[in-house]
Amino acid sequence: MENVTQRTVDFIEELQFKHLPGEVVHELKRVLLDSLGCALAGVATDKGRLAIQLARRLGGKPESTVIGIGDKVSVTSAAFANGELINALDMDAVIVPGGGHVSPSVIPAPLAIAESIKAPGEELILAIALGHEIATRLGLSLRGIMKYVKEGTAGNVVLSDVYGYSFCIFGGTAAAAKLLKLNHQEMSHALGIAGYICPVPHFMKWSSSPPPAMTKYASSGWLGQAEVTAALLAEMGYTGDTSVLDGDRGFWKFYASDRWKPDNLTEKLGQQWQMLGLNEKPYPCCRIMHSALDSFIKLIDENRLTPEDIEKVRVLINLLGEEPVWHNSEVKNHIDAQFSVPYVFAVAAHRVRKGADWQDLNTINRADIRGFMNKVTFDTHPDFVK
Repeated sequence: MENVTQRTVDFIEELQFKHLPGEVVHELKRVLLDSLGCALAGVATDKGRLAIQLARRLGGKPESTVIGIGDKVSVTSAAFANGELINALDMDAVIVPGGGHVSPSVIPAPLAIAESIKAPGEELILAIALGHEIATRLGLSLRGIMKYVKEGTAGNVVLSDVYGYSFCIFGGTAAAAKLLKLNHQEMSHALGIAGYICPVPHFMKWSSSPPPAMTKYASSGWLGQAEVTAALLAEMGYTGDTSVLDGDRGFWKFYASDRWKPDNLTEKLGQQWQMLGLNEKPYPCCRIMHSALDSFIKLIDENRLTPEDIEKVRVLINLLGEEPVWHNSEVKNHIDAQFSVPYVFAVAAHRVRKGADWQDLNTINRADIRGFMNKVTFDTHPDFVK
């Protein structure tokens, strides 16, 4: 399909708040509040603390607030800090299928811009809606984290070699550009700039390199900072590739995806809202453990089981659980805690209050929780493909 970039820009330019379905507005208000809550809790984490320190060091004109501390810094510094804060606990909302961790990747840039220009609330919600929808649809257009491989008359699902969430940069940039009221040409340049400064998709390298780093599957703070930068540069006259999503050498190719389905980005854009796949996380850990956690907590509550009553726990999870970071039993910090299956189930067994307490160092270092981790084994579900 030709002119994918321009069709996307048309959507950004033409969409107004009155066009948003009521359920989209409702869900975006929910996810904005959820993200603010995640950021407030993230202030107490190492990832959040370091992001705040950097934002203060970079400083700049006091335009936008760092969530939870009240300091005002430049829009780029605020976008960086707030992105890291929202994602710090790994409790931020996800969209599956599609964009994964979209919210911390697309909310910080428009939030910082909106405050700096004193934009009305409706304009902020509109911008965030645009950001979520474009990021989600782009995620559906590129190769997903898993792919179907045909073997004879049957098939199998395998993990992709290349994946990441940094494609969300187009959503956050679109949101920032909308708030700045960039014209058609400026918006085209903003997306072109965003595509060229997009971080590489490093999810699979990260997931195979324990212990898990703070960068995780993407640095939400860096994305927010880049999105603000792309929009401001375009507003000032800096040019970008206005066909960045088009052709055999378009973004999908230099993003290293082996699939490109542009119809997933542009078909019924503004009529069918893919971002309604948003769901807020009930637990501060990777989503692939949540259904098993639901079952485990239901079992121990219904049967009034104490940790001492339990001899062993066997957990079956998503195929992604084959990757090394989920096998890490050396939990030393809050990032380790988010991806360690034995630790998460040990915390749940001890009925620690869901939220930031799961990742507090006092919880991590509890002898009873560390002892329970030895009771937990896990594997990928044998019927996962089906």
